[in-house]
Amino acid sequence: MSGERLRPVIEPTVESVESRRLTIRWSETELRKAVYDFADLSRYSWKDRWIIRTIGLVAYWWIAAVGWSVRWTVVNGHYYDEILRSGKRIIFAFWHNRVFLATWFWRRRGIVVMTSRSFDGEYIARFIQRFGYGAARGSSTRGGGRALEQMIACLHYGMDTAFTLDGPRGPVYVAKKGAVLLAKLTGQAILPFHISAEKYWEARSWDRFQIPYPFTRAVVLLGQPITVAPDADEKEIENKHRELQATLDALRQQGDGWFRRG
Repeated sequence: MSGERLRPVIEPTVESVESRRLTIRWSETELRKAVYDFADLSRYSWKDRWIIRTIGLVAYWWIAAVGWSVRWTVVNGHYYDEILRSGKRIIFAFWHNRVFLATWFWRRRGIVVMTSRSFDGEYIARFIQRFGYGAARGSSTRGGGRALEQMIACLHYGMDTAFTLDGPRGPVYVAKKGAVLLAKLTGQAILPFHISAEKYWEARSWDRFQIPYPFTRAVVLLGQPITVAPDADEKEIENKHRELQATLDALRQQGDGWFRRG
């Protein structure tokens, strides 16, 4: 993602998103087409269109090949089932550098992920869509308001959503408030989770992105779901934000030490 210029991160506030509560500007058919279909690439040059399509396809097969070979352990998987039994939809929350294995593990569930409205975002959207995800185009640095509205609508129509809480530019392992605000606006539940691989290659990127080795072991740890009252004020939002940060920190500590035990 190095091709995208660095932009200042603009954190949404309670006031800036309050007006979007249950504002649904799409029919379910329109929304599903917008998030699950490949985007029109006509605004890009022929060369850029070829690059986007090629990277999207190569990334798909790479993740599929490695993901298929991984030996998985799941801890506290019942939290996922508990949310669904409660009748709520899920707002998945995790760290940006664990996207590789998360994409494979949660595939084919129709989860809608916020992606950047950029060149990099286009090929990312394409490979996650091949795994059955949707793409709400926008981020905390570009087009975030429209993407948040799409995610509100997705939850309204029964589609789960996901946030990489420290994306798109960090700081690494520092959670932004997007998932907490979305939970407040929709009444749905945040599900924090973390994935750690035993053996992996670590990129020299802002997030130290991890690419697991084939046939490695990996552990998926789910945290206790977090809900936010619809009338939560700024203080309560801050409390829930700190709770989410603490939960993900604890999951990461547990997961990254998992294969060093004993």
